[in-house]
Amino acid sequence: MWWPAALAAALALALGVPALVAGGTSASGTSSLSVPADDSPEAGFARDMATHHQQAVDLSFIVRDRTTDEPTRTLAFDIINTQANQRGMMMGWLDQWGLTQHSPAKPMAWMAMGGHGHGADYQAHDGSLMPGMATTTQLAKLRSLSGREAEVFYLQLMLEHHKGGVEMAQGYVDLAHNESEKRLAQSMVIGQTSEIGLITDMLKDRGAVPGVPAS
Repeated sequence: MWWPAALAAALALALGVPALVAGGTSASGTSSLSVPADDSPEAGFARDMATHHQQAVDLSFIVRDRTTDEPTRTLAFDIINTQANQRGMMMGWLDQWGLTQHSPAKPMAWMAMGGHGHGADYQAHDGSLMPGMATTTQLAKLRSLSGREAEVFYLQLMLEHHKGGVEMAQGYVDLAHNESEKRLAQSMVIGQTSEIGLITDMLKDRGAVPGVPAS
């Protein structure tokens, strides 16, 4: 059940070192050692996906302590390991490129370069900075729940979170100049798309449906 995300983590480890030095490929297909610009899709994706991943890790730590359900805890553990590892890689790339881990630019502004308007035009609210991210209110609600209620709400939140993550990762794939970072983004699309199906089934098993209830 858990192999796609585990595979993504293994792939991330394999890609980590090359991506620190490979800035992309030239028109002829040869390797380039250029460093991405501060406003490039490479820098923007690394920063924004790292932020997106951090919330997935936070959500998973919360539910881990709110339920004893083994399938939910296993999913949470898998997400913590995979996304914390990938986040560390992206922070490492920014450091290696000599770029800051944060930018004054609007989150996902880089996606407008490829016509991905939904991400670039997203209006941040109540701590939700990008599509799929939970609000501060929703995080507080998850912390207040336990047992089956916590499981269901976590799964509903994570389903939307993964959908937003897949959209962002695919947006970078469409714009990428760094082949190693592109392969990592592709592994995110594959792994999280698989988990979307798994989470949907887990909600069904619990008599629940996708969609985050209004707070």
